[in-house]
Amino acid sequence: MRRVEVIMATGCHLCPPAIEAATAASAGHGAELVIVDIDGDVELERRYRELIPVVVVDGVEVGRFVIEQSTIEKALAVERS
Repeated sequence: MRRVEVIMATGCHLCPPAIEAATAASAGHGAELVIVDIDGDVELERRYRELIPVVVVDGVEVGRFVIEQSTIEKALAVERS
């Protein structure tokens, strides 16, 4: 199963639209959607705080900050090898 992750944090004003786009794209492609909240995780905070939201499809980052549904859908349309 394909996997879409949205890396987010509480209070991020760009995160809800990214989650909405990822939710729609995932549903349209039958992909699993995972929301990763970095709050309270020191390593994730260090790695992602300045970049959120970050969207990852099958382990590959496909976008940061403002992420369109079409971007996620294009990544999901690519065949995995």
